[in-house]
Amino acid sequence: MSKILPNLKKSGKTMVEGSLILIEEIAIILLLIATIVAIVMRRLRVPYTVGLVLVGAALAVARQGESIEITPDIIMAILVPPLLFEAAFHVEFGKLRQYLGTITILAIPGVVVTTLLVAGVVSWGTDLSFPLAIVFGSLIAATDPVAVIALFKTLGVPKRLQTLLEGESLFNDGTAVVLFGLALAAIETGEFNVVSSLVDFTIVAGGGFLLGAALGVIVSLLISRIKDPLIETALTFILAYGVFLISEEFHLSGVLAVVAAGMVTGNFSPKGMSPTTRITVFNFWEFAAFLANSFVFLLIGLQVEIPLLLENWAAILVGILAVLVARAIVIYSSTTRNKNIPGNWRHIVFWGGLRGAISLALALSLPLSLGDERSVLLAMAFGVVLFTLLVQGLSMQPLIRRMNITPKHEQRERFSLKKAESSSLRAAYAHLSEVHDEGLISEGSWQRVSGLLEQYVNDVSIGVRELLLQDPELAREDMDRAWREVLQAQRSELIDLFTSGAVSEDGFADLVGRIDAALEQSEIKWESIEEMNEAMGVDT
Repeated sequence: MSKILPNLKKSGKTMVEGSLILIEEIAIILLLIATIVAIVMRRLRVPYTVGLVLVGAALAVARQGESIEITPDIIMAILVPPLLFEAAFHVEFGKLRQYLGTITILAIPGVVVTTLLVAGVVSWGTDLSFPLAIVFGSLIAATDPVAVIALFKTLGVPKRLQTLLEGESLFNDGTAVVLFGLALAAIETGEFNVVSSLVDFTIVAGGGFLLGAALGVIVSLLISRIKDPLIETALTFILAYGVFLISEEFHLSGVLAVVAAGMVTGNFSPKGMSPTTRITVFNFWEFAAFLANSFVFLLIGLQVEIPLLLENWAAILVGILAVLVARAIVIYSSTTRNKNIPGNWRHIVFWGGLRGAISLALALSLPLSLGDERSVLLAMAFGVVLFTLLVQGLSMQPLIRRMNITPKHEQRERFSLKKAESSSLRAAYAHLSEVHDEGLISEGSWQRVSGLLEQYVNDVSIGVRELLLQDPELAREDMDRAWREVLQAQRSELIDLFTSGAVSEDGFADLVGRIDAALEQSEIKWESIEEMNEAMGVDT
């Protein structure tokens, strides 16, 4: 499937073993790089996906022109399903319903209009024919707001805004892929029939969505009858990849099938799962999405060919201009009348239209028969993807603050700093006490320094309390975090007791189940022992 590996001058079983070991080595190295980048970017408060692209590009330059070929199957069949499934799994029908009309407009007619607008600008500003410009418009129409959503969660952006961007991305991916296939078919056959294309689009897109929804219902029913976290998690994994492969086998939209399956499973399966199973499934898909994202954005960077980009810089600029103009027209025209979308949100949705995995996969799948024009399309696609990830991705945080999307961010920042200061002072006091007990500092010095530290800690604690009194929402969040720390500590201790044989398997399952059920609450607001006992299912 992949040409990423060099040809091994061996044969038979030895060659297969060598290839598998090399694949494993490459995967582990890339994962290690991704983990280090994620740690560094978290400290810098920059989307880690942006860092991955930069590191991938640096590695590509370091290879001194040695090319790395990656087939689109690696991205579409291996990396895209977990990304789509995990995102769709967490989309709640209730929250999606509020913006369903807008999302539908953006995901279907919006993608068609984007494709045509981009094609018009590109065919005007470059030497590409209009049919090839249509191909470019369709492959670049799908948005991928992964980097933006990660930043949203860090900054505390309203969940409704996240839902709007994620919902658009989930559905426009499938539309763009189908349009891309129709555009390529028209070029290869030299014919384009509007009626037959609409029929094909309906069959491919609608058929994929219905198939995914049907299989999602079946798997949800199976999960409701099975009480084993590992088996239930395995069923969701099989569904995510299986529905994609089945849809592609029947020439339906695998992308939309995965989205439908993820949404159905995410909204119905958890009701039939135990609390422990829900936590297991959620954690598994969160990790799977992290893996897929890491590899996707590293591969984007590794595929960058600087000479090709420099050679086609003018066409890339036209492509960037076309995408921004089309995005602005589609977003502002389709959201202006929606009273549920404030004006400052529209600017965020416009600038948050990043491109990523889907555009990369479609660009790589361009047929070699296009000749030199294929290189131009590839350069334009990579240029636009890099622009959206690096320029739009890195400028999103200051834009969010300028638009006053999170007006209480400064208050939360002060609260975080005060807590960090308090924690560091307490750690210093504990260290000083330990050094004093060991006789390494005199009693007089201990008395003077410890007294000042105690006063300092008290002053900082007063500051923390004042911030909590000023912001009741912040106080509720802090109380919720405290209860979760208590429950997590209980869970950890129960695991140790079970491992040592101090608790039976049935007793362990019962107690951990209660804790997991409590942890699943969107907000823990226990104000008395009675409320705690009721939530934990304890008879009093």
